[in-house]
Amino acid sequence: MSTLTRSVLAGTRTEQHATRAAFFLPGFATAAWAPLVPFAKSRTGLDEGSLGLVLLCLGAGSLLSMPLAGMLAARHGCRAVMIATLIMVIAALPLLAIAPSPWTLGLALFVFGAGVGACDCTMNIQAVMVERDSGRPMMSGFHAFYSIGGAVGAAAMTALLALHLPPWLVCLLGSAVMAALLAASLPFWRNDKAASGAPVFAVPQGVVLGIGVLCFVAFLAEGAMLDWSAVFLHEVQHVDPSRAGLGFMTFAIAMTVTRLVGDGMVARLGRHRAILLGSLVAAGGFALVTFAPALPLALLGYALIGLGCANIVPALFSMAGNQKAMPESLAIPAITTLGYAGVLAGPALIGFVAQGSSLVFAFCLVAAALLLIGLSARWLKA
Repeated sequence: MSTLTRSVLAGTRTEQHATRAAFFLPGFATAAWAPLVPFAKSRTGLDEGSLGLVLLCLGAGSLLSMPLAGMLAARHGCRAVMIATLIMVIAALPLLAIAPSPWTLGLALFVFGAGVGACDCTMNIQAVMVERDSGRPMMSGFHAFYSIGGAVGAAAMTALLALHLPPWLVCLLGSAVMAALLAASLPFWRNDKAASGAPVFAVPQGVVLGIGVLCFVAFLAEGAMLDWSAVFLHEVQHVDPSRAGLGFMTFAIAMTVTRLVGDGMVARLGRHRAILLGSLVAAGGFALVTFAPALPLALLGYALIGLGCANIVPALFSMAGNQKAMPESLAIPAITTLGYAGVLAGPALIGFVAQGSSLVFAFCLVAAALLLIGLSARWLKA
């Protein structure tokens, strides 16, 4: 092998590692917010309904930033957009730990959500180019690193909070780690200009609409874990706030491990059976979380939710890629938008339901919705 060939291969591997870091960073940041929710709720004096409303700011920031990120990446390249958006996230995270009022918390969440959403969009553009150059499938591995970032972020934040460090200091440490990883990775991110003519959004129709609705529900369940798992453990099962992040940490670890082996599982079961089995397992996990009499059983429930949800969304995206009702280039953006709406706006809906009844009832509704995913997917011929 020539020196030039070895140099090219080394550069390619470095670029791939940097792309994995691009997925790891927003996963870490998003998960770092989950253990902070009970502290933010207590500090700002919010009830469940008001907290759900404030959480909409995170979703609004993400959804508004995604189309802008695509346009900016087309004009300036992925590297510049990812650097700018990750700086927004790194700066906003400590503000989430000190915001003294609902208004300031909502503003910090909007900036934080805008940075995460824009980075989510741009890192996928980066990943497509790196995967194409590699000549082999790599997208599942890249997305697994988002889950790995989530697991590491939840575990690190929960561990530091369990040491009774103040939340603002914990967030500063998290931001410092992200800044170091950003600095190490940014020289190897692509600066190619993305295609500017691709549509950002298409109204789904037919089978694509059905897949999109199922994606909305699946992402809603994941959003429930992110924004409500710590609150549920603290307020319903009376777990100390410093340990309330254990629920999301368990969920994230289970989902990450399952995604790393998920392609083989779906290949053996088939997409429809994998979705049905996953929905049954996840719904059972929600039931166990809701009615568990002790923390170990509740944590087992969170693990079952992660195990069940892990392969539902990838299988649904595969179905969207194989359907014939809409071109793939239009179908995938449409269901992606619906999916993000579920993970971002869904927790707010849970807050409104909890305000009108209880968090227990809201979690039961999510379990029922997951069962509907499994029962409905078999009728989607894709």
